[in-house]
Amino acid sequence: MAPNQQTEAVRPHIFIQTNSKQSIGAIVSAYSMKRNSAHADKFDVTVMQQEDYPFFKQRHGQTYMRHGVERTWLENDLQSFTLTRFLPPQLMGYQGRALVVDPDVFAVQDVWELLTRDMEGKAIMCRGSKFKNGAFASSVMLLDCAKLKHWNVEQGFNELFEGKRDYHSWISLLMEDRNTIGTFEDEWNDFDKLSPKTKMIHNTRRRTQPWKTGLKVDYTPTEFVPVIGWIMRMRRKLFGDHALLGRYARHPDRNQEYFFFGLLKEAYEKGLVSEAQLREAMQHNFIRHDSFEVMKQVPPLQPVKAAA
Repeated sequence: MAPNQQTEAVRPHIFIQTNSKQSIGAIVSAYSMKRNSAHADKFDVTVMQQEDYPFFKQRHGQTYMRHGVERTWLENDLQSFTLTRFLPPQLMGYQGRALVVDPDVFAVQDVWELLTRDMEGKAIMCRGSKFKNGAFASSVMLLDCAKLKHWNVEQGFNELFEGKRDYHSWISLLMEDRNTIGTFEDEWNDFDKLSPKTKMIHNTRRRTQPWKTGLKVDYTPTEFVPVIGWIMRMRRKLFGDHALLGRYARHPDRNQEYFFFGLLKEAYEKGLVSEAQLREAMQHNFIRHDSFEVMKQVPPLQPVKAAA
């Protein structure tokens, strides 16, 4: 979808945020949403490419505050897509219902259950806070777009660099009226856990994302944690953004690796992602170089359960 283009209808709509580095994950995420739903014909899915929004690039190299720590905005960072999660209401013309997810979130069960959830008048539903400061996990959000007309991503993004807002406060929904936020079960944003209860799995631990195993780490670690954060800041300032960070490790849960590559294999066989796309992603170190070999080895995924 092009910048500022609105959807044609108010059908429930899933938006998957991504950038070029995580584009293969986003394709797999989009495929999983339709594959594992008995109601796939009732909702739309759009992949939001961060590079399609020029205002992000215009701030490359400029500084902003994140959790009280000064950071530099890098257009090519692994997670430069994160603020696109606030775009869906605008793209929907502030109408209808949207679900927005990170590119490393994959549907295990039928997402229609969440899309049709009674929001009880809330503007936002997401995973509940586990932090003392009340921060929410906005990586998966169900949105009532009509109630979010105050969301203007470009304006908010510019305010980051004008010192008017902190990235952490924004991304953690701490700038929203707490009374407008509801919560859903953790299983709809299951952090690195794949169990019979999991509805959507989120491979949130970047170092063990299954499609990155063996590649050099290319993300900037958290820097607000006491002691460790200070060490990370010094490392970055002395040696560079990604220096001395080592390589991505293999995911400790083989089933999560199988799940991702099982989805990727099916998407590839259906022509949703081409060999050329995968080869190019490997060339840029966006996905592990043995991805084709892994796809050949993974056991087939369980078929979708028939609708009740």
